Amino acid sequence: MDAKCLRSAARKGATALRVSDSARLEFPRACRLVRRAEYDAVYREARRRTSREFTIFLRPNGLRNSRFGWSIKKALGNAVRRNRIRRRLREILRLHRQEIAPGWDIVIHPRSSVATAKFSALAEELLKMLPRLGTPPATEAREIRTP
Repeated sequence: MDAKCLRSAARKGATALRVSDSARLEFPRACRLVRRAEYDAVYREARRRTSREFTIFLRPNGLRNSRFGWSIKKALGNAVRRNRIRRRLREILRLHRQEIAPGWDIVIHPRSSVATAKFSALAEELLKMLPRLGTPPATEAREIRTP
């Protein structure tokens, strides 16, 4: 971090992160699905997993990292509520990106209760559904339905 950033963080009462910590916790563009064609490929070729809070679509991408996208329908509420859902999903993925197995394109469809549910419960439920490091790929290929 540069000196200006450190002074700003100190004024706000925050603790400064080391450069290595901030690089590890970022959510770069390379980790996001950004084009419609990428989303279409996931929907066309993906496996679906559902739970009480989420439906996710998983597709192997052959890359060295996993890429994430989400689709928040207008039926989930007004713009404020939908943006809150997006922020919560982005934060869960940002914090736990290192724990998720590389090589997947993942699209997340949240349900309306994601906006008000406890953050820790959401993170736990979403991480259970995602492919994890150390899990063999054959296990990830199954369609899993959790309560």
